[in-house]
Amino acid sequence: MKKLLVLGLFTSVVFAAETPLDPFPSSLEFAQVINVNAIQSKDDSWCFNTKVRHNDQGWQHYADAWKITDLKGNVLAILELAHPHDNEQPFTRSLCNIKLPKALMQVVVSAQCNVHGVGSQNVMVDLSKLKGKGFSVTRLD
Repeated sequence: MKKLLVLGLFTSVVFAAETPLDPFPSSLEFAQVINVNAIQSKDDSWCFNTKVRHNDQGWQHYADAWKITDLKGNVLAILELAHPHDNEQPFTRSLCNIKLPKALMQVVVSAQCNVHGVGSQNVMVDLSKLKGKGFSVTRLD
């Protein structure tokens, strides 16, 4: 019996150690960025098409913005969402004419809601790559 208990405990510890912890709440009570498509324009500005998901519940609780930050958290651009999207989930909204420093290769796109603020799934976009987890990039080079 003791051997079985020890074996079970060991297996549980090994399994728990190998299970990655998701730092973001999976609840749709928190706004989530599902996908980002970043497109470079001829004038070197960028257009970000961002797909957001949230359990909008009218004006009382809805995704009210998404933003682009550098890796230090400095806000580079923000798109305020004008109304709830109760019947349109997920939804995509675009923000264009975004001027980013030429040396900047990674940005974070996050969404927020009017109750919880930022605090759910975001996407790190590597502008030097054509695609990655949750993003695609179209460059002029």
